Amino acid sequence: MKDKIKVFSRKYLIGFTLGLISGSLVIVYAQTYFPSNQTSYDNSASGMAATDVQGAIDELYKTCTEKSSGEQIIGNAGLEKDPYECRYFFTGANPNNYVTFNGETAGWRIISVECDGTIKIIRNTSIGNQNWDSSSSNDWSRPATLNTYLNDTYYNSLTSVAQSKIVTGNFGIGKVTNNNNDLADQVNDENKTKWNGKIALPTVSEYIRTNTNISQCGNLNLHNNNYSVCKNSSWMFDLTGLNLTITPESNTSLIRVFFVNSADSSKGVISSIFTNITTSYTFYPVLYLSSEVQITGGDGTKSNPFIIE
Repeated sequence: MKDKIKVFSRKYLIGFTLGLISGSLVIVYAQTYFPSNQTSYDNSASGMAATDVQGAIDELYKTCTEKSSGEQIIGNAGLEKDPYECRYFFTGANPNNYVTFNGETAGWRIISVECDGTIKIIRNTSIGNQNWDSSSSNDWSRPATLNTYLNDTYYNSLTSVAQSKIVTGNFGIGKVTNNNNDLADQVNDENKTKWNGKIALPTVSEYIRTNTNISQCGNLNLHNNNYSVCKNSSWMFDLTGLNLTITPESNTSLIRVFFVNSADSSKGVISSIFTNITTSYTFYPVLYLSSEVQITGGDGTKSNPFIIE
């Protein structure tokens, strides 16, 4: 942070004030005096005069206390710093990450807070069933059929106020290896290819990174070996339905994208669709909120969600 008060002279006076004498206790206060004619104030943002002390103080206070919407949330229980990227994830079975957005009370949940202050959220209930791509492609940027639906039909169904809060996101759409046992490598592969847009789907690694059971669920291979346990330590597995992700599989001979299974016998398994990519499945929209949105109330619980203004 740049200093807001600039001193151009080193001719100053230092005084000592005897503050309190009680028995052998002596408290001394040091005071420094700067002659006002030797001090100028950087009030460029406020437009006030260079001699306005209060303006400089106000501007400094504002600089020190202003926070982005994302920074306001950091510190909440369940929000953990990600070891792989500059992000904070809400983790665990049921963190306080509910959001009222688009007029939908507790209708969304926060996935992560990004280092630029934007907030990545996912709808808490599905908006229906769609096929990932009707042309049997696993290239989201083609654009895939679901990409077009989300960023045209669905986006246009949102309120104008909600639309004004959404920013273009930089979504990782890179291909990853099925049953990958190195989460750092998987995150890197997801980020090798980026797509910029308003609305998308979660990545496979985001499901894994919201899990608190690292020893059993800390990568794709571990997760699928222990899915019956892992589904209980991540809130994202509470989303019902066969949940599509934005992540394609790296196998070049097959057209596959990953999904999270919700069938009772295999709920929580992260698999890849190969012959049925053109079949309709459940999906949950994901988007980024501007760092400038206002969080006006709530504590993130389902009964008292954060309110986005």
